[in-house]
Amino acid sequence: MIVVRRATEQDFPAILKVQQEAFSEYLNVYEVSAWTTETLESIKLDAKDKALLVAESEGTVVGSVRFWTVAGVCVIRLLSVSPAYQGRGIAKMLMKEVERMAVEAHKLYLCTMLRTARNIDLFLSLGYRPESLLPNHYHKLDLICFSKYRELAARP
Repeated sequence: MIVVRRATEQDFPAILKVQQEAFSEYLNVYEVSAWTTETLESIKLDAKDKALLVAESEGTVVGSVRFWTVAGVCVIRLLSVSPAYQGRGIAKMLMKEVERMAVEAHKLYLCTMLRTARNIDLFLSLGYRPESLLPNHYHKLDLICFSKYRELAARP
């Protein structure tokens, strides 16, 4: 059974391992070293102002995602699932939990590498729509960015 929960500092080494495994499959397509060589110090800094979630199977971290909300926009980054666990709906579970937790966001926003059809299909299936293309962007990546708008509940 897969459980999605907030990450603790004890999870950080496992998050880095999953992230490294997940992004390594793109080594021959893109420059992904920023994600495959991240350090514990870097993730600790990220955790100070971002929420980190993990997906766990029988006590083992098999997926993770980071997000934060600024000015009503929830920015989602580094969605990663261990290759051995891909295709089981774990990324979808992580994304749905982000959406559930990002209560102050009227817009959810993320980018993925343009030549990752599986990722693009996932985001489209969750109701995200293409918003922009960023050619030759971060580390010379071609990115496609998606957004999903939602109505916020009226405040009393």
